[in-house]
Amino acid sequence: MRNFIGSRSISKISYFCPKSLTEALDFLDNCKENVKILAGGTDVIPAVRSGKLLLIDNINILDIKSIDELKHIVFEEEGLRIGATVTLSEVIESEIVKNNCPLLKKAIDQIGSMQIRNWATIGGNICNASPAADSAVSLLALDASLRLQSKGKSRLVPINEFFVGPGKTKLKSDELLTEIIIPKRNGNSTFIKLGRRNAFTLSLISIAVFVQMKDNVISDIKIALGAVAPTPIRAQNTEKILIGGKITEENLKTAVQTIKEEINPINDVRASSEYRRDMSGELLRKALINLFGI
Repeated sequence: MRNFIGSRSISKISYFCPKSLTEALDFLDNCKENVKILAGGTDVIPAVRSGKLLLIDNINILDIKSIDELKHIVFEEEGLRIGATVTLSEVIESEIVKNNCPLLKKAIDQIGSMQIRNWATIGGNICNASPAADSAVSLLALDASLRLQSKGKSRLVPINEFFVGPGKTKLKSDELLTEIIIPKRNGNSTFIKLGRRNAFTLSLISIAVFVQMKDNVISDIKIALGAVAPTPIRAQNTEKILIGGKITEENLKTAVQTIKEEINPINDVRASSEYRRDMSGELLRKALINLFGI
C-alpha cells in the first residue's frame, strides 16, 4: 500500500551512490532503463518538487557525486580536461581554467547564485540541455568535445552534435558524460549575457565568441548563442561571412543581419521572438566591438 502525502503518493525508489566509475557503469549496464542520474541535483530536485519531473515507481537514482574519477581539472597536450562532477564554483576558482580558458570561467561565473554554483556540476548543466545553458554556449564557441562512457566503451562527441532538443541529448541510456575536453587554441574571446537582472537569472539571450587572427585578418571565428533556438547553437553562416576578412562597418552590418536570419527564437513569458532576434544582432555587434576595439 502506498503512503499518501496530500494528493501525491511516494514512489518506490532505488538509490545507488557508487564510489568508482566502474561501479556506476556496471549499474547502468544492468538497469538499462528507468534511471535518473543525479550529480549536484540543482535541476533535478526543484523539478521533482514542482511536479515537472515525476519519479515513477521502480525508478533507479544513480548519484555520481562521490566518484573521484570525475572530479579532475587538468591541462595536457590535447587541451583542457574537466571531469563531469566538477562544480561550477571549482571551475571558476581554478587557476588552470583561468589561465587557459577564460571564456568558460566568464560564462560560468554568471550562472545562478554562489550557493547554486557551489553544488551544481558542469556535467549536469550540460546534460540538462537547456537552450539557455551558459556553459554550453561557451563550450560551443570553444569547439569542445564530450567523452561519453558506457561499460567497456568510450566515445567522443563534439558538443555541437550533442544537443537534439530542449532537455534532449545524444547520451544513451547506458552512458555517462565523464569529461569535457577543450582543445588547446590561442585567441581572444568574449561572453555577453542578457537577462532581466544582473545576477541569478536565466539568459534571455547569451552569446560567446572566440576569434583567431592572422596578419590582421580573421582566420577563424566561433560564434555561439543560447536561448534563441531549441538548443544552444553555433551561428555558422555568420562565421563564414567573417572568416577571411577584417571587421569593417560593412562586414559588421552584414554579420548582424545574417545572425538575425539564422536563429529560431520563440515567444515566451520572458521575451518575444522579435526581441530576441533584434538583441542577438546587437549582442553580436557589441561582442565584436569589444574584441576588436572599434
